[in-house]
Amino acid sequence: MSESIVASLGAVASGIMYEFFEHTADLGLRIRSPDLDTLFAEAGQALFAAVVENLADVRPTQSIDVQLTGDDRELLLFDWLKELLYRFDAEGLVFGRFEVKVRPDNLNGTAWGELLDPARHVLSHEVKAITYHGLKVEQTADGWLAEVIVDI
Repeated sequence: MSESIVASLGAVASGIMYEFFEHTADLGLRIRSPDLDTLFAEAGQALFAAVVENLADVRPTQSIDVQLTGDDRELLLFDWLKELLYRFDAEGLVFGRFEVKVRPDNLNGTAWGELLDPARHVLSHEVKAITYHGLKVEQTADGWLAEVIVDI
């Protein structure tokens, strides 16, 4: 993927940003947000922006709830994204809207989407797995930053 394509895949809205970066045979997701809850929601958005070419075509016709326990933010992010990817792989669900509440010892999230419709959803990347390599969630002067590398 060329650098210009990688740069054009990101989204910026209301101070929230995610972008893709190349990483050998993998794809990196870099997410920025003013708060932790939105960071996790945007991470879900970034994951599915890598899977589906046009997230605007994903209709919020059904939802799933995800509850996770743990106090390690990186592992919560990994498990959150892993669960979303599992739902895509096992149930054929694509998601375009996310709401997440991260607390010191748990995560409660909801993802809205629909069954994959090949007539409307053009797949972009085949994301095989979320990886631990380079996984980070950290507070910055501007809010929060997360980086996740996915195996494609």
